[in-house]
Amino acid sequence: MSVWTSSSICSTQRVISMKNTYSALEVKASEFLTVSVSDKYSYNFSWLGRPIIQYPQDIIAMQELIFDVKPDLILETGIAHGGSLIFYASMLELNAVCGGPQDARVLGVDIDIRAHNRKAIEAHPMFRRIEMIEGSSISPEIIGQVQEKAKERNRILVCLDSNHTHDHVLAELNAYAHLTSVGSYCVVFDTIIEDMPADSFPDRAWGRGNNPKTAVHEYLKTHPEFEIDKNVQNKLMITVAPDGYLRRIS
Repeated sequence: MSVWTSSSICSTQRVISMKNTYSALEVKASEFLTVSVSDKYSYNFSWLGRPIIQYPQDIIAMQELIFDVKPDLILETGIAHGGSLIFYASMLELNAVCGGPQDARVLGVDIDIRAHNRKAIEAHPMFRRIEMIEGSSISPEIIGQVQEKAKERNRILVCLDSNHTHDHVLAELNAYAHLTSVGSYCVVFDTIIEDMPADSFPDRAWGRGNNPKTAVHEYLKTHPEFEIDKNVQNKLMITVAPDGYLRRIS
């Protein structure tokens, strides 16, 4: 027969309270995401002087992954203003100081690298670790160039953040996810689109049923070498990449 002491009852009450608090926090986090996406909250931030267009929570998550994985190549599709390229390069710089790969590089691909953005990126001190390719990330020519540059690398982390339609993201996954090293990640950004209200993106080609998350789930049906790392999104709670942190396990 179990004997319930006052201390065990209090302990149980604390666990229940924590669960209730966590559920309440999940609700508030979801509400914040819904409002903040429509208000372009991610446009508030920069990294070392360049607009990064990311949520602070995802920036911190990427810092953790980059330090754990210690990649010698980070591939990013979608450059925009270049803030993410600068961020990744600075993390590789810190990794090198901490004993990581000394020659680690960032490779960015974008269909349109605007002249003023290119000029600012090339003038940045972190550019010494960056290379950019202009062209469609899903064209055979660009895929070939990326694969050629990846051949000599041992530890690769992939970030997909360009056109957010289902077909485009799925094509990127088919083109680049296999470059991800075992134990590393292929991170697919803006999967949050699937979880937003249906009318959230009236002027965009993507929306519910046609977005990075639907592409991720389609890709995973035939690629058991990847799994969704739920631990990342569960601790962040506020993230634009739910189900988008894909860890390669084999």
